[in-house]
Amino acid sequence: MLRVVSDVLTAANAQQVTLLGLLDLSAAFDCVDHQLLLHRPHRDFGLTDTVLNWVTSFVTWQESAGGVQWSAVNNRLQYLQFGVPQGSVLDPILFVMYTAELSHVVAQHDLNFHQYDDDCHW
Repeated sequence: MLRVVSDVLTAANAQQVTLLGLLDLSAAFDCVDHQLLLHRPHRDFGLTDTVLNWVTSFVTWQESAGGVQWSAVNNRLQYLQFGVPQGSVLDPILFVMYTAELSHVVAQHDLNFHQYDDDCHW
């Protein structure tokens, strides 16, 4: 937040126009596609070998552990293909990695971009 305030004040000092757009994504963590998420750490952030395997293992384990029982009669599990497990310190980091491509779109228009993510539940 300090960086946003600093950029706004710097722009005002240079007599530039500042436009602040805020996007609040309710339930955003539930919308993360696991397939896309698992491609981005290597492609966009250069993670390889042990670290990439660790991230993949975390997301995959959470996916397999995140089955939801949808029928008490046949006791079948439907495994989720979307969502970042919540309650871990990795959740905001994984979500930022997932949405980082947005910064490239913004940069193409010569704009400043700040991204913040929290996993607070009130």
